[in-house]
Amino acid sequence: METAKTLVHYQAVQPSEFKGKDFLRGDEFNRQELEYLLKFAGELKRMQKNGQPYQPLKGKTLGMIFDKASTRTRVSFEVGMYQLGGMAMYLNGKELQLGRGEPISDTAKVLSRYVDAIMIRTFAHAGVEELAEHATIPIINGLTDLFHPCQALADLLTIQEQKGSLQGVKLAYVGDGNNVANSLVLAATLLGLDVRIATPAGYEMDQTILLQARQYADGSGGKLLATTDAELAVYGADVVYTDVWTSMGFEAENEARLKDFAAYQVNRALTNLASPEYIFMHCLPAHRGEEVTADVIDGPHSVVFEQAENRLHAQKAIMASLIE
Repeated sequence: METAKTLVHYQAVQPSEFKGKDFLRGDEFNRQELEYLLKFAGELKRMQKNGQPYQPLKGKTLGMIFDKASTRTRVSFEVGMYQLGGMAMYLNGKELQLGRGEPISDTAKVLSRYVDAIMIRTFAHAGVEELAEHATIPIINGLTDLFHPCQALADLLTIQEQKGSLQGVKLAYVGDGNNVANSLVLAATLLGLDVRIATPAGYEMDQTILLQARQYADGSGGKLLATTDAELAVYGADVVYTDVWTSMGFEAENEARLKDFAAYQVNRALTNLASPEYIFMHCLPAHRGEEVTADVIDGPHSVVFEQAENRLHAQKAIMASLIE
């Protein structure tokens, strides 16, 4: 039987190429490296389901800094680190000296002497970049206002499992051009998917990120369409993806967003335009009756809980690759 160690024999990428690197956006790694991480995640998932222990991180510690509330990120990282043989330490950002004005650079240098990697879930992406600049250990972005790369890797693992391949898969994202969209579009275009993103006017993805994604699509054989037309994006899609209309940190805009996004609800009428074998994805938490109707998210095409589970396996691949 294959073990996770055998991955190095049939991949062009060597595990040593990951050691000590950061995972901040979702496109730090090239196509071959992302494909390696996806295969590694799939192998780790198979081993965990079969009760085969793989614990390369014995004696290693992950520091987890949280400035934002979390369910999936916290639990999946803690459980993942435990399954890999290490331990995870929860650090409430408000209770650290960071919350009393200590420079990020000092915190990075101190924690680099205590733990083997840091996962941080916070607001400003610039703060994570500064942390990575001054740390001597891997920094993993558990979510910022601009990017959510761990979610993107889990999403692509789910699509690969459900569709058998990624190349040419038609992925429609409908809703806010937010952090989830940014990382998903960057990674998906790197891997050759046909990506369509439909957002209301005024809620588009960052144009610099879109430009980078177009360049990735040109190099990978993928496609990228950015539009305000949800029906155009979903027509013939293999995957229909949405997220909440109001992300953490934007609660003051909720009333306006409910009006602006009303025509972008993923419902039965919209999904009828997709491929008959489409899958529905949502990074959760979901607000049934807002961005998606209950009959879609709880219906036979939905894979949202498989997608949520894959956060565990994708993040284990990231941690084992960056720390081991």
